[in-house]
Amino acid sequence: MLHVADLAKQHSRASRPLFSALGFTIAAGEIVALVGESGVGKSTLLNCIAGLETADRGSIAIGPQALDIVALDETARAALRARSIGFVFQAFHILPTLTVAQNIAVPLLLCGLPAGEHAARTRALLERVGLASFGPRWPASLSGGELQRVAIARALVHHPALVLADEPTGNLDPRTAGEVLALLLERVREQHTSALVVTHSQHVAQCCDRILTLTPDGLLE
Repeated sequence: MLHVADLAKQHSRASRPLFSALGFTIAAGEIVALVGESGVGKSTLLNCIAGLETADRGSIAIGPQALDIVALDETARAALRARSIGFVFQAFHILPTLTVAQNIAVPLLLCGLPAGEHAARTRALLERVGLASFGPRWPASLSGGELQRVAIARALVHHPALVLADEPTGNLDPRTAGEVLALLLERVREQHTSALVVTHSQHVAQCCDRILTLTPDGLLE
């Protein structure tokens, strides 16, 4: 589901590349943790994979058709992102002016799924994340753990090939973090989706199928 080859990125004010010659593969249904010290480029790598930042060199093939997001123009990148990638972020990024159900349905709108399927898909995901009655509620009334459950549902509602999670438990207390992590991994595996999880938590990393360590000198397995 993801194949990264010879990837390089250098920030304009840096004297050396943030990373260079990175290469790794994530198989269909595999959940991989990405760990490393702050500043080595984990979030930048995630942004390059999502097409939110442009790599200086290399290729990033995503999904069954192995489309190279680096080679696409911005319109095609956005289309691939909407269709094939789900996001779970530390800061939730739930839209406060939309209800819970409307937030979850956003990816369905972006990927052009028929409107008639939105309610059924949204309702099913709410049930799967334990928030069956929360559809009409406003985000401001939810706890941090509930907001992250909404984010998980939103990331998976369009059945993406790849989920990118950036510190998905970083804003949660230990008990809630454990519950949310278990839920995320369970739902990803249930849909046979691949996932790349950026984390500073050894517990989170150990719960994944494999661990990649990003260092200033490259990627270690």
